[in-house]
Amino acid sequence: MTQDELKTLVGHAALNYVEDGSIVGVGTGSTVNKFIDALASMKDRIAGAVSSSLASTERLQALGIKVFDAGEVDELAVYIDGADEIDHAGYMVKGGGAALTREKIVAAQSRRFICIADKSKYVDVLGSFPLPVEVIPMSVRRITRQFASMGGVATVRYKDGKPLVTDNGQHILEVTGLKISQPVVFESLVSQWPGVVTVGVFAFQKAHVCLLGTDEGVETLVF
Repeated sequence: MTQDELKTLVGHAALNYVEDGSIVGVGTGSTVNKFIDALASMKDRIAGAVSSSLASTERLQALGIKVFDAGEVDELAVYIDGADEIDHAGYMVKGGGAALTREKIVAAQSRRFICIADKSKYVDVLGSFPLPVEVIPMSVRRITRQFASMGGVATVRYKDGKPLVTDNGQHILEVTGLKISQPVVFESLVSQWPGVVTVGVFAFQKAHVCLLGTDEGVETLVF
């Protein structure tokens, strides 16, 4: 199966975790887009969604699904999102779509995190995918030096010849050269650096379930 077919497979499988009458937490990215398209088939059975990005909000609304602001909802039963990497404990690297801050907020608001991913995202140790870190622009140079002291190389993500600006008005650093063998410790440390808005390691908001797309079908991993 192609990667696109695997994404479609897990996107549809995630519908099994959506409760009738609920407001669904929805992530961001190409795999989540498959879930959003599938969710349209049961839009009359749910109250709506809370979205982690402007892009997902637009897609949901275009399909007739009501989108609530996160501040309007106390708790979500489930949050469904993809991952750039997920390890054997359910810890993830996320932020390839530059929505990591809002993704982490909606994940924290949800009782369960259902990760949908194709088999290429399942890794032994996090770090092969460039780690996204959302930062306040004035802190870029110093945070770059801090990652260098850890053996990482941080570069600003660009779009259309200019530094990418997130939905929150900030920049993204992409960090390579790291092996994140202790995700909880790493997230705790980097989150405390002045100027870091969000680090793309999801350890405190780890996945509870991963629906992994394989050539044999959907493999369900429970953490």
